[in-house]
Amino acid sequence: MEGQFHTSVFKDANQVQKHLEPFRKEGKRVVTTNGCFDILHAGHVHYLYEAASQGDILVVGINSDATVQKLKGKERPIQKEQDRVSVMGALKMVDCTFIFEEDDPREFIKIIKPDIHVKGGDYSKDILERSIVEENGGKVVIVSFVENRSTSTIIENIKGKS
Repeated sequence: MEGQFHTSVFKDANQVQKHLEPFRKEGKRVVTTNGCFDILHAGHVHYLYEAASQGDILVVGINSDATVQKLKGKERPIQKEQDRVSVMGALKMVDCTFIFEEDDPREFIKIIKPDIHVKGGDYSKDILERSIVEENGGKVVIVSFVENRSTSTIIENIKGKS
């Protein structure tokens, strides 16, 4: 099912980097972000629009199923990685998306070398990616956070109504 809906779904960060080369030559600014995006909700959409507004091309790294489980617990993810990356790739504000296997995004950031790396307002600027982003001439931007919009809240609401 990979890439079925949109041509923006890539196998890995190396493929994304090759795809970005001509855009970089045109002076386009590359923005990266990452996350689980397990159940896409209004908070995610708001976040992705803000991230996309920071530059010309938005690249979204999707945590693999294994890393989501490490981060969120054994009952997650709700949706499998191929479904999550397909949904992400279908969004008009997302130019490129791929699944990454590492526990954090530093490895793909080393490959893609974004001009801007975006995190949500629930993070501080002292994120572990900061040094690798800045080493490559980029900057970290923290965008706003939409309160009461989270996958965990949605899951708890569903459980409470079953």
